[in-house]
Amino acid sequence: MNQWRKYNGALISDCPPHFEIKDSRKEILNFLKKSGMYFARWESNFDCQKKTNFWFIINDKPLEIMDYDLKTRNKIRKGLKKCQVKKIKKDELINKGYDVYISAFNNYQTFLKPKSLKKFVDEVISTPDTWEYWGVFYERKLIAYSKVMIVENYAEYRSAKFHPKYLKYRPSEALIYSMNRNYLNERNFKYVNNGTRSISHKTNFPSFLIKKFKFRKAYCKLNIVYSNKLKYIIKVLYLFKNIFRFFNFGPIRQLNIMLKQEEIVRSFKT
Repeated sequence: MNQWRKYNGALISDCPPHFEIKDSRKEILNFLKKSGMYFARWESNFDCQKKTNFWFIINDKPLEIMDYDLKTRNKIRKGLKKCQVKKIKKDELINKGYDVYISAFNNYQTFLKPKSLKKFVDEVISTPDTWEYWGVFYERKLIAYSKVMIVENYAEYRSAKFHPKYLKYRPSEALIYSMNRNYLNERNFKYVNNGTRSISHKTNFPSFLIKKFKFRKAYCKLNIVYSNKLKYIIKVLYLFKNIFRFFNFGPIRQLNIMLKQEEIVRSFKT
């Protein structure tokens, strides 16, 4: 079960997307019962040639700064001039990262609640030693960070947060450029991954990566196994999904996300 992690009431695959989940549905149901989670979610058929309704945002091409357009190059250079980008230790993220996290979170349009300081710290402490951490500093103040999961020659940008007050100094361009250069150019990683299509909240970050840094969509299949109780609830409520969309607030907003997820899963059965 070490290839799964708990996330907002679900078991989520904790493997690189090119790894196939080999557990049977029966085994996954057993994991759900033991964990107390409501459903398990994982991806398969990674980077398939067919366009689908679910995808990862990846980059598998080492680029030099002159490979970017003029506007992006200028923003990268401004970010590197104004800010310092470097790898940091866990302790530094623990001591300085929460202010960045909560400031970035408060800028989101999401039903999710922010992590407490304790939960933030506990998550950093519990991450494996193979993970790497990057920080962006402006006048010695941490204004952005990224947690990166490393598995062999694969890097996953698991969590990147930017303090909205300092975005004018271009920390996002400086950070993404520096990380891509480290993993793709210097260490020859197979690819870097910024995660899947976002269902729970609106974000422009994937479009930013595709447009500015030449990331691309790696299409895949979304799979879900529900707990026995939730399975029938979703089956009934799905019939009314178009009605629920008119009431997208409070608990209904979370339900709409679940139904949207189910809609994506069903698209693979047609």
